[in-house]
Amino acid sequence: MPNPTPCRPHPTPTLRATLRAAAFLCLVASALPAAAQQQARGRDVGPALATREYLQGTLARLQQEGHSSAEAALIRSRLETGDFQAGDRILVRVEGEQQLSDTFTVGLGPVLLLPQIGNVPLSGVLRSELLARLEEHLAHYIRNPVVQARPLIRILIEGEVAKPGFYAVPPELPLVDLVTTAGGLTQRAKATGMRVERGSEVIWRGGLLQEALGRGTTLDQLSLRAADRLFVPARGDAERTMRILGLLVTIPVAVYTITRLRR
Repeated sequence: MPNPTPCRPHPTPTLRATLRAAAFLCLVASALPAAAQQQARGRDVGPALATREYLQGTLARLQQEGHSSAEAALIRSRLETGDFQAGDRILVRVEGEQQLSDTFTVGLGPVLLLPQIGNVPLSGVLRSELLARLEEHLAHYIRNPVVQARPLIRILIEGEVAKPGFYAVPPELPLVDLVTTAGGLTQRAKATGMRVERGSEVIWRGGLLQEALGRGTTLDQLSLRAADRLFVPARGDAERTMRILGLLVTIPVAVYTITRLRR
């Protein structure tokens, strides 16, 4: 009697997402030059939510090295104005306080609008400092408050991903996992051409972005904020243009050759 063929279980959605993320990381790593790969391995990744001390140290290093002025500008802006903007959403849970356990909106100021307690000022506050700010404010009204807080940022993902659109995600999410959240890359995606835009300005692109993907850098470490846009271009557009240009160049050569043969 022949041995039965062993059953191969279908991969779960979680496993499929993990495999897609691993394949994507391999693609990114293979696209990096050797020097950039070495730099990615040796560079300090830092905390998932950047502390003020970490940002100050990174800014000092960038200024000393004399490059990445765009990255330095992002960090300088965070240190001066903080991370929160009107319209941001923050999930808050206060033990024993049902009215203070919900998802609340950041208002103009910026301030976090809490019922009964009033406004919590967030000007100049980093995401890593949010919990301490809430505990300090709530301590004026509640004895020894037990607080949990999780900010969410809405990022727009467009281009060659399976499920483009807005995604409300925690800022400690690695950028590569954000791509996986959007269903992963399509077959036409040009991974090395990805860019992050803020309004009309491109804030991350090229080697620095590929390095960040390879290191598992989080959205917070990249200084992203609500309404930033991750765009994944198609690799076929530029290649098709080059083929057309190549064809246009060969046509006059072919005509010239045929003309010479007829003489």
